Amino acid sequence: MWEHTKRDVFLDDLFRALLRLHKALLDDERGSYERVHGRIPSNGAFLQLVLNDAWFAWLRPLSQLIANLDELIEADESAREGFPALLASVQTLVTPTEEGEGFGRQYHDALQRSPDVVLEHAAVKALLKQSIPNKR
Repeated sequence: MWEHTKRDVFLDDLFRALLRLHKALLDDERGSYERVHGRIPSNGAFLQLVLNDAWFAWLRPLSQLIANLDELIEADESAREGFPALLASVQTLVTPTEEGEGFGRQYHDALQRSPDVVLEHAAVKALLKQSIPNKR
């Protein structure tokens, strides 16, 4: 198992990488929304759309995962048994799919549209590769 400080650094790095991915996805989705519906007048109006509009609902699983990660980072060591499950959830969520609906499909489409999303996706995947303990 990882030592305490190495895991803490990893969790902080993953948190920041997921935030950057989330921002890239929000920026991309805002552009798509504005092409259809016109300019969003303010950041406050955009926030309300992100929180309440069905257009942005597909991003909510990532938002929730980031919130869960933040809680894990803030938890004391004894409450961190959720670490492996959280990593599995991140890995599953950031696996795009060409089929179906929901996050995986929308994520796939965003990866096709946005170089920024591709870069942040690659950063998250690289971190996740580091998280796999050496099996001996």
